[in-house]
Amino acid sequence: MKIAQLEAGGRNIAVVSSSEILIGDVQSALDLIANVQYETGSDRIVINKSMISDSFFDLKTRLAGEILQKFVNYRVKIAIVGNFSVYTSQSLQDFIYECNRGNDIFFLPTEQQAIEKLTMLK
Repeated sequence: MKIAQLEAGGRNIAVVSSSEILIGDVQSALDLIANVQYETGSDRIVINKSMISDSFFDLKTRLAGEILQKFVNYRVKIAIVGNFSVYTSQSLQDFIYECNRGNDIFFLPTEQQAIEKLTMLK
């Protein structure tokens, strides 16, 4: 795992990259939050969807809700980057839509859009 720290609009944003799956369960999400905060002090994270287990995107597993609740509880904003149109589940598309309307969790197509979104938030 590699963590790049960016300063954008007066905000400290951590961009995480890895060729491995970093979030596969709740504990690995908590580990990611802890590592990013320890290494960068940032409460804003950009991560590619390829670093998240496929079971996250199957809402029947409840993994997405459990994991994302940890980000909210620890007051860490996250932007997940990737092409989400490949998922045919209407409930997942609705979930993504609702997340994007909020202030903590975002599903965006590009890293640049993710950085811009995280920069605009209070």
